[in-house]
Amino acid sequence: MSATATGSQPPDDTSLTGFFRGMTPPERKTFWACFFGWALDAMDFMIYPLVIGTIIALWQVDRGMAGLAVTVTLLFSAVGGWIAGYISDRLGRVRTLQITIIWFSVFTLLCAFAQDFTQLIILRALLGLGFGGEWAAGAILIGETIRANYRGRAVGSVQSGWAFGWGVAVLLQAVTFSLAPPETAWRIMFALGAVPALLVFFLRRHVEEPNVAARARANAAGDQPRIWEIFAPGILRTTILAAMLGTGAQGGYYAVTTWLPTYLRVDRGLTVLNSASYLAVLIAGSFTGYIVGAWLADRIGRRKLFIAFAILASLLVLAYTEMPLSDGVMLVLGFPLGFCASAYFSGLGAFFTELFPTRLRGSGQGFAYNFGRGIGALFPTLVGYLSASMSLATAIAIFAILAYGLMLLAALLLPETRGRVLDAND
Repeated sequence: MSATATGSQPPDDTSLTGFFRGMTPPERKTFWACFFGWALDAMDFMIYPLVIGTIIALWQVDRGMAGLAVTVTLLFSAVGGWIAGYISDRLGRVRTLQITIIWFSVFTLLCAFAQDFTQLIILRALLGLGFGGEWAAGAILIGETIRANYRGRAVGSVQSGWAFGWGVAVLLQAVTFSLAPPETAWRIMFALGAVPALLVFFLRRHVEEPNVAARARANAAGDQPRIWEIFAPGILRTTILAAMLGTGAQGGYYAVTTWLPTYLRVDRGLTVLNSASYLAVLIAGSFTGYIVGAWLADRIGRRKLFIAFAILASLLVLAYTEMPLSDGVMLVLGFPLGFCASAYFSGLGAFFTELFPTRLRGSGQGFAYNFGRGIGALFPTLVGYLSASMSLATAIAIFAILAYGLMLLAALLLPETRGRVLDAND
């Protein structure tokens, strides 16, 4: 029986890595499968922001339209996440993962063959359906598999896979743009982005369906959840506030990370290779933030994590974009910026898993996170258009601060869920 389905918990090791030593083989297998799946999601998504400058130059695309491609991808990922969450309540978490992993790997490959910007936007949109669906099903899967006293650290550590995948994308950029001309290198990056996804798909076929989810579907036989049920009076407030939290968390992140490579190269005058070192420091901070944030989610609770890092991320974005800093200071400041802009993500998966009852967990968690992703998707486009009338740095700062303010407000209004034990009938 899964530990998540029982009320008895083993003694808690509160150290940073204690959860990993205490996991059972099924928990550990699920952890690594979800970690590498999230890493591949990140790699595939971050390829476009890394080549956005090349696309602008080759196809004469303005910044607003270039940002629109990110927005469209995220909007479709919002739809994909909600649908995948709903499907996972009916068909199972693991089966839904198998569908989404194949979907986004195929469309990543097809992006390499786009002949114009319109085709690229369409393919990125279709990729977004699987991109959003993969997170929804994966986050629910690991949240239900890991026991309550380890859930924050385990689910949050899976989020660190995003920094790992982002780092792989930056490495691919440095290698491909060194070996091939820009008009070919960006296509190679998209083609390579599809290859490792097949390995994760193979691994995920061997991950078990959480007992709590299987029992919930059995109990609901003949009374399957409806896709609009998360808007029923008893759960509506939770759904709205969770969606607000997801919007703020992701809006701020995408406003910063989408345009930061372009800001470094165009506004700061760095080359692709020179900017890679700045991004490497940012990614190192991001990875560390995910790990420490995961520990803090169990140590101080989910709400305090969101509140603290909404404030810290706002201050660091302002410093990075608005203060007259030397290149050397910016290089160093990239670490705390990446740390604070990522740490709060470690609490989201576990928090959303614990907020919604098992019967509606897929639909609720999939909607809340991916509605936030969809609305947050507007931020890169708005930053792009606003940068026509002000500096790109100021445009980034404005939308990042708005997003983090929304996250702070939602966190203040939602309950703490740390330690909540999941049950098929909750």
